Amino acid sequence: MPAVGSRGKRRIVNEINVVPYIDVMLVLLVIFMVTAPLVPTGVVDLPSAGKSSAPPDAYAEVEVRAAGRITLRTRGMPQALERETDRKGLDEIVTTLHENTPKLPFLISGDRKVPYEEVIAVMKSLRERGIERIALRVKE
Repeated sequence: MPAVGSRGKRRIVNEINVVPYIDVMLVLLVIFMVTAPLVPTGVVDLPSAGKSSAPPDAYAEVEVRAAGRITLRTRGMPQALERETDRKGLDEIVTTLHENTPKLPFLISGDRKVPYEEVIAVMKSLRERGIERIALRVKE
């Protein structure tokens, strides 16, 4: 038998009780607030630019300038070389230099206006040619 006053139909409740969800969110917020200061922050150890103890007597300098211009110079060698070229021409010159003097160090200097990716691309190209000693020139 149906209850008095219900007339045989149950009423559908279309409300959601959100109080338990708010309680859970507040507990999580407190947990994060307490643990956040305890988490160690990441430390990046950046290299410093200082003078090397013994600069090489002979080296090749690669200047990377705007508009894709690259100049290659040799310093302290019997035959001085100074050529302006592009990346493809640089690869050919470097290959020849490396065959003649395999221990020759290379120094890369990039103009301030040159995107850093171009300097890295030149460094990668030197590595692919077998050059082991590569340095970057910076202002002191």
